Amino acid sequence: MPAVEQTIDAFLSNDDSPDIGNPIHSTEIAKKYGFKGALVGGVTVYGWATPAILEALGDSWLDHGWADVFFRQPTYPGDRLAIALTPGSDISPEGYSLTMTNQEGTVCVVGAVGLGDAPWIDEYVRPGTMEAQPAPDPIPPIVLGETPVDVDWRPREDETTPEVLEEYWSRSHPEYDDHFLGDPPRLHPGWIAGRGERVMRHNVSMPQSIHFRSRIQHLAPAYGHQPITTGAHLLSIEDRKGHHAANFDCVVRDSKGTDIALIRHWTIVRVRPVDEA
Repeated sequence: MPAVEQTIDAFLSNDDSPDIGNPIHSTEIAKKYGFKGALVGGVTVYGWATPAILEALGDSWLDHGWADVFFRQPTYPGDRLAIALTPGSDISPEGYSLTMTNQEGTVCVVGAVGLGDAPWIDEYVRPGTMEAQPAPDPIPPIVLGETPVDVDWRPREDETTPEVLEEYWSRSHPEYDDHFLGDPPRLHPGWIAGRGERVMRHNVSMPQSIHFRSRIQHLAPAYGHQPITTGAHLLSIEDRKGHHAANFDCVVRDSKGTDIALIRHWTIVRVRPVDEA
């Protein structure tokens, strides 16, 4: 099990504008909350580790592998990230430890990846329904102490047409990867991980959010050019030193009814204002 090292220059996967869906990924709004610039989205940063993960674990990781990633510090556009995969981890001695470190020596991402079932696979809470439903109208805000928890959310359906996947690649990756070409193409792990934020915003609203951890279990080969449905179960909303964080589980299913991934997703849904720090 050799170590793997790669690098990437970080960039925004969206327009640097406060008018985007999640304005914490814009310079203007991020600075209001004490950050030095726009935050690069967590699932985008995680997706950049995919080539290194595949070099370490092989293509079988895409079909039946797992990842546990924690975003400890922000990644900003222009950061040069050193991606390192080291054999062995606290989760599994057969897996790899993952770090992503910027040019200043700050470890932005820590985690672990491995093949097969993750040790925590039985912890997921599956939603009771996977039939796609429209978003509520209006979409209610998510509020600590008011929003019901331990409940299912409405499943969301996403298309994976060539046009949709082309937009994903053009916004989120510096170049195409041969692993994800073909007709139909494999779905990228970063796209799959992004279903968490998508199904959350299908059900609840917030001014901005910061994704800070994911546990992802790939269950089966995942291909595009078909509708993909994501169901979710909201586990909790908690106060974390003034930030309010939501934790929920997702099932990602293809059009044939095959579950292709499980996700446990943590995201800050109320960012603590600077004057409360």
